[in-house]
Amino acid sequence: QLQLVESGGGLVQPGGSLRLSCEASGFTLDYYAIGWFRQVPGKEREGVSCISSSGGSTKYADSVKGRFTISRDNAKNTVYLQMNSLKAADTAVYYCAADTVAVCYGLGRGRYWGRGTQVTVSS
Repeated sequence: QLQLVESGGGLVQPGGSLRLSCEASGFTLDYYAIGWFRQVPGKEREGVSCISSSGGSTKYADSVKGRFTISRDNAKNTVYLQMNSLKAADTAVYYCAADTVAVCYGLGRGRYWGRGTQVTVSS
């Protein structure tokens, strides 16, 4: 069964850091671009970052550039999102999603989705 599972969310103070993980089971991530997305209740889901299958190309939303870093370890079938200098505006449910191609179209098209992990930035 094809599955993506996010982990690493939680409550953090403004200025703090979290690292999210997206682990795949039932298929290998090696050949696919992976995107991170986030959604706040009542708002549309937005793309945060995307990484190509090889990891050689990454893209970021303007709102997270310089603060977030996406990476992948294909040997572990896992993609990461390192989030630094977190702000209250980063509070959302974060989802990872796999595309069916190796490159990022925009911030990712999201064909196969995880269930999300909550990130709350608050003092």
